[in-house]
Amino acid sequence: MSTGSSKLIILDRDGVINEDRDDYVKSSDEWVPLPGSLEAIALLNQAGYQIALATNQSGISRGYFSINDLHAMHRKMDKLLKPLGGRIDSIFFCPHVDAHHCDCRKPSPGLMKEIALRYKRPDSKTPLLSIPIVGDSLRDLQAGIALGASPHLVLTGKGQKTLAKGGLPEDTQIHVDLLAFANAFLKNKA
Repeated sequence: MSTGSSKLIILDRDGVINEDRDDYVKSSDEWVPLPGSLEAIALLNQAGYQIALATNQSGISRGYFSINDLHAMHRKMDKLLKPLGGRIDSIFFCPHVDAHHCDCRKPSPGLMKEIALRYKRPDSKTPLLSIPIVGDSLRDLQAGIALGASPHLVLTGKGQKTLAKGGLPEDTQIHVDLLAFANAFLKNKA
């Protein structure tokens, strides 16, 4: 599905699409979609947008769940999206903890660089220029803006705390949830 199309949106997972948990989402049973999030993805898909997921999943390195558990969560998400006409086009995840000092754990831009390569974005310092990145934490937004993405904070998950802390990237747009983002974004594009 690699395209040079600018019709790409990058989403964080926990706290944006599904409920976040302080003790990590460890199984498909614990993976519970937030109200309206799956409908939002379907709306974006139906408007011609591809969705790339970029998610830190350090629970793998911490031993809280396995790669197979992660795949089961994503199969559940796909299964719930399908009847709505929605899909996630690609999933990029970092299984590391901060101590690994990897380039893929957000706020580092490694996952974003992989997304830029997959979607054949022009090779420059800002290959994701104006591509929306939607997250509920500062580190989600920082990873995307490093490559020129447009930051969007949702107030679900850790979003309220992130907003209260301040220090958001310049021009960050705030949305109640993913469905509010999708509606506002598509209205802007109309």
